[in-house]
Amino acid sequence: MSNLTSISEFLLLGFSEVQELQILHFSVFLAIYLTAVTGNLLIIVAVALDHHLHTPMYFFLMNLAMLDLGSISVMVPKSMVNSLMNSRSISYSGCVAQVFFFISLAGSDLILLTVMAHDRYVAICNPLRYETIMHKGACIQMAASAWITGIFFGTLQTGGTFAITFCSNIVNQFFCEVPQLLKLSCSDLYLIEVGFLALGCSLGLACSVFIILTYMQIFATVLRIPSAQGQKKALSTCLPHLTVVSLFMFTVLFTYARPSNNSFSSLDIAFAVIYTVIPPMMNPFIYSIRNKELKTALWKLIVVENSSKTISRGIVI
Repeated sequence: MSNLTSISEFLLLGFSEVQELQILHFSVFLAIYLTAVTGNLLIIVAVALDHHLHTPMYFFLMNLAMLDLGSISVMVPKSMVNSLMNSRSISYSGCVAQVFFFISLAGSDLILLTVMAHDRYVAICNPLRYETIMHKGACIQMAASAWITGIFFGTLQTGGTFAITFCSNIVNQFFCEVPQLLKLSCSDLYLIEVGFLALGCSLGLACSVFIILTYMQIFATVLRIPSAQGQKKALSTCLPHLTVVSLFMFTVLFTYARPSNNSFSSLDIAFAVIYTVIPPMMNPFIYSIRNKELKTALWKLIVVENSSKTISRGIVI
């Protein structure tokens, strides 16, 4: 590969060279994107408008929905536009923005899921002091810390990635992914790869260990609850969060725990879709299926919206 001293754009991987398949890709991604956007927006609006949901658990859930909404919006719309326009290009600044925002939002997502585990621990293991510990100021500080930590992590990863010299502008992925960008470097990447690996593993391992230990204490406390109804009620607030954490962790591990090699496989796209698209789309459904308070708030929101439309039509007529 010749040394490209100045790159103005990168060429992303297309899903197919056949126009019909490109349109199919656009349609599928559009359906997934609209589903994710609708689900997360409904949760944000429901929590914001329903005063019954103004609790720490739903405050963190609203932040999670905002992060999911942002993460899926970072790469999916660009991929859809490229398929529709039969293009593969993304500007250098656009690629930088994709890397920064996706890593920042994913990092914030992981920290927030850890904070939510702490919230469930206090609610179940120390209920008498819940309002004292999880007061409004503390919740805002925890959420802000998650966002700031994610931005800091994203800044370091993005700065390190684009500080290298690229010998090619062809990215073997449908969005600007750090592992694929590192493969385009002309320089020795040993220290950069080790640094990224250590940084990512440290953050992921610390959060994973904290969540696991927290849930071990939660389950131990739940088992000591005398009534089966009490156990069921306590677990009902934990299972959605535990499911979301598992989905997040397994999709990331499923993608990055594989042996690294320079050859490209069509499975790389499938793995990328799994960890970038599936969690933001599924999280609203996971939290809504067994949560009566959230389902009630969402139903009220839908009924009010339909009533407003009916009244507006009646006035116009």
